[in-house]
Amino acid sequence: MTTSTRGTRVPAVLVLEDGRSFRGRAYGAVGETFGEAVFSTGMTGYQETLTDPSYHRQVVVMTAPHVGNTGVNDEDPESARIWVSGYVVRDPARTPSNWRATRTLDEELERQGVVGISGVDTRALTRHLRERGAMRVGIFSGDAVAAEADLLAKVRAQPEMKGADLSAEVATKEPYVVPAIGEKKFTVAAVDLGIKGMTPQRMAERGIEVHVLPATATVDDVYAVEPDGVFFSNGPGDPATADHPVSVMRAVLERRTPLFGICFGNQILGRALGFGTYKLKYGHRGINQPVQDRTTGKVEVTAHNHGFAVDAPLDKVSDTPFGRAEVSHVCLNDNVVEGLQLLDQPAFSVQYHPEAAAGPHDAAYLFDRFVALMEAERA
Repeated sequence: MTTSTRGTRVPAVLVLEDGRSFRGRAYGAVGETFGEAVFSTGMTGYQETLTDPSYHRQVVVMTAPHVGNTGVNDEDPESARIWVSGYVVRDPARTPSNWRATRTLDEELERQGVVGISGVDTRALTRHLRERGAMRVGIFSGDAVAAEADLLAKVRAQPEMKGADLSAEVATKEPYVVPAIGEKKFTVAAVDLGIKGMTPQRMAERGIEVHVLPATATVDDVYAVEPDGVFFSNGPGDPATADHPVSVMRAVLERRTPLFGICFGNQILGRALGFGTYKLKYGHRGINQPVQDRTTGKVEVTAHNHGFAVDAPLDKVSDTPFGRAEVSHVCLNDNVVEGLQLLDQPAFSVQYHPEAAAGPHDAAYLFDRFVALMEAERA
């Protein structure tokens, strides 16, 4: 049950599973919500963050102190709804100031029933999460506020992100097609594990007709569209639970069809090749992460949203059931694997978001690399 906060100063409290709490004011809807507490370092692009399906069942803490100043519009969402389970900001904008805005951020949060909290020391909260790691959290406001011992018990009763199988919950239920812009050059089957709207758009701009398929799609479903290439999208949850997408990807690799994966798709490729995955302490989220493309030596500023990573060796080429593989991209902050590529067939993936929604455009060339693989295969 949620209600409105606009024009009020309804008290709210955020309670972490380790017992630390932060008090503030309700922002968006009033009520209670639960999820995994994570922080995003993006100073812009909050609308894309909110509507990214990869944030399903997560409470996002914005490290930028002032949020909401550009309001909300109907052009920038990455999906049809807000996916975050809760939202934490320090200083919400009183009035949006942007010619594209049609409503305020708090109005949109309230309209979609998203419980948030403002007036929180997000710097202290972020430092706490960096030190202790991402953890379960609850936000309580209005009548949901109670004794903190009772609230803490509610938080600790929630499921953890490790072991969560979530991609089917956010993926499309029915296939749909994003047509190529201009001349159609290729057909791609895109397995939706939580795809962002800008991803098929970036492919369409390159003359690709994209057939977006549900997460439950079979190998027969993939090849029914007669694809020149296959794409595996970003998405939420623990890749260790994604046995079905892994089996589909292995079948694609066996057929040697050009393959591209991003984020969750990178973790799926890692598993398909025989590598393990693991949960990061607090993950990579935001639009300013430095990554080196080891195939060119170039350093890119990139957009991230992942709490898990592939456990693959950085210092050698690995033998896999599908030929030799190597780590193609690495994060310069912590040496986390940010990309994989096969050396004996046309398949690669990255752990970040080259569609740049929101974020820098440094990695847009990866879509061109995918096109080049399909061109080479056709030739």
